[in-house]
Amino acid sequence: MAAIFYYLFVKPVSLLPLGLTYIISDISCFIIYRVVGYRKKVVTTNLKNSFPNMSEKEIREIRKKFYSHFTDFLFESFRNFSITEEETLARFKVVNPEILKPFADANRSVIIVGGHYNNWEMLAVGIDHYIEHQSVAIYHKLGNKFIDNKVLKSRCKFGLKLIPRPEVKKFFEQDDQLTATIFGSDQSPSIAKKVYWTQFLNQETAVMFGAEKFAIEKNYPVLYGGLHKVKRGYYEFKLELLFDEPTLCKHGEITEAHTKCLEKQIIEAPQYWLWTHKRWKRKKTAEERLEEQALASKG
Repeated sequence: MAAIFYYLFVKPVSLLPLGLTYIISDISCFIIYRVVGYRKKVVTTNLKNSFPNMSEKEIREIRKKFYSHFTDFLFESFRNFSITEEETLARFKVVNPEILKPFADANRSVIIVGGHYNNWEMLAVGIDHYIEHQSVAIYHKLGNKFIDNKVLKSRCKFGLKLIPRPEVKKFFEQDDQLTATIFGSDQSPSIAKKVYWTQFLNQETAVMFGAEKFAIEKNYPVLYGGLHKVKRGYYEFKLELLFDEPTLCKHGEITEAHTKCLEKQIIEAPQYWLWTHKRWKRKKTAEERLEEQALASKG
């Protein structure tokens, strides 16, 4: 069934002119948002909890803009299955790749932290064009092997290297290349044992700790990568150096910093974040609260 859907719908759509793609996206937005109401309750709850001072009208306006962007993202992702190198360079740019030059010259690998904001699939196909480091991204394998294989080939066709989550530790232990490893920090760490708790969008939030953990272990500089939408279908990626020497950071300092960077982006333009995700499904356990109290008493 997945193969049929791919060859009869996804692949043909990926070959359409961009203008026609967006017409289909607009029609799909009406169906997904107005007719089906896909995860509408999740989106509304997330928005209300994140922006408690907003009016119902303001929440509805953001929600409407989100679904418009969401369907654009879906069809832009389909297009990536057939996107050319020329089109990638026209639609995606890293605006300040020179920020990585001193680290490349010093043969220092880096860690880039971002979130599911704007079109991260364009980042996957585009980033390796602009930087000297080998771009690497951490990913979660999809349940369907056929689709997983197609997505891997699409994301990696212009140079990106993908590392499955279970192999991340091994990758860092053997990392002898000049790499820029990208972490998406904003998914709910439902099965991760090690998390960091903080306030994110007015809510107690568990944040995955991997980026901070490996940055400190390897003393890799940490940068935040912000994706910005220039116009429909066109994106820019801007890097911001957060920490040059992570080994000097206090526990949680790195995680707090990149979480605040993402929060700032979301507050400025909330419609571009993935509100359909059940971000806050993990709740703090009694054991974690006791550990937090113990650490606070020591401090």
